[in-house]
Amino acid sequence: MTDSETLLFDDAKLVRDLCGPTDSHLVLIENALGVRIDARSNEITLTGGEHARTQARAVMEQLYIRLENGKPVNRADVEGLLRIENSPAPRKAKEMVRDQTLVLPRRTIAPRSTAQGQFLKQLAGDELVFGVGPAGTGKTYLAVANAASMLVSGQVERVILSRPAVEAGERIGFLPGDMKEKVDPYLRPLYDALYDVLHADFVDRKIAAGEIEIAPLAFMRGRTLSRAAIILDEAQNATIAQMKMFLTRFGENSRMAITGDPSQTDLLDARQSGLADALSLLTEIEGVAVTRFTGDDVVRHRLVGEIVRAYDARDTLRVPGA
Repeated sequence: MTDSETLLFDDAKLVRDLCGPTDSHLVLIENALGVRIDARSNEITLTGGEHARTQARAVMEQLYIRLENGKPVNRADVEGLLRIENSPAPRKAKEMVRDQTLVLPRRTIAPRSTAQGQFLKQLAGDELVFGVGPAGTGKTYLAVANAASMLVSGQVERVILSRPAVEAGERIGFLPGDMKEKVDPYLRPLYDALYDVLHADFVDRKIAAGEIEIAPLAFMRGRTLSRAAIILDEAQNATIAQMKMFLTRFGENSRMAITGDPSQTDLLDARQSGLADALSLLTEIEGVAVTRFTGDDVVRHRLVGEIVRAYDARDTLRVPGA
């Protein structure tokens, strides 16, 4: 049954910001939920089925709360809330997701999918968290942002970010320069995430002081990492032996996040991937949590999600050994 309801907000200017340039945010919501939206001054009227109106109301109210708190709203924020509303998760789970927000010097980060919300909740509450799934789902970015937040708030004394230095199907030969210059290309995504959420001079000072360390996985051997937020990214390229070595670096008052995509290993023998092995061994241990992302959680670009789903569909049709 089609019906109407009117939402009344306190600040007409914030409502204009909520609507977006030339009402572009409203158009997004209308197209996604099948509801008609009319905005006038501080009033927004929703017309459509009850379920569609409930979803639209939840999105509108969350956008308005963000604006009230001084946070800007852009197209990606609207798309993220719509993705959450359109997920099959129960209403309570969706409300939980919206509460997972990181406030950092350069960004306020809110989840843009139910899986992202679950991942942030686990990062806040569990000692060892695995985030696994395809590219573009925000695994690395959220893990780095959470580690940066813990450093800024004083929850940890340092941040350790690591990746296996494995070439992604290419042979780039001998790189010039010192050790840092040789390995930095492998670690660039971790630098990019840090500089996106923290001011550059702060990051540079912390790196110089050793409070932020970005290093290849091989450099972790023999160390004990205490009072630290520790991340292993692209973990599907760690061997079983390397994964065991890394996991046993865990020190007192530390948190660890492991991110990667088990289906995208660059190891010559995929059976040696330490990520898949760890997931099969450790997920029943208390204090260990796993978030599994899918193509529906891709937030990078609409086409990335379509590409991931196309490959997944093709791979499910393959006959093993064919």
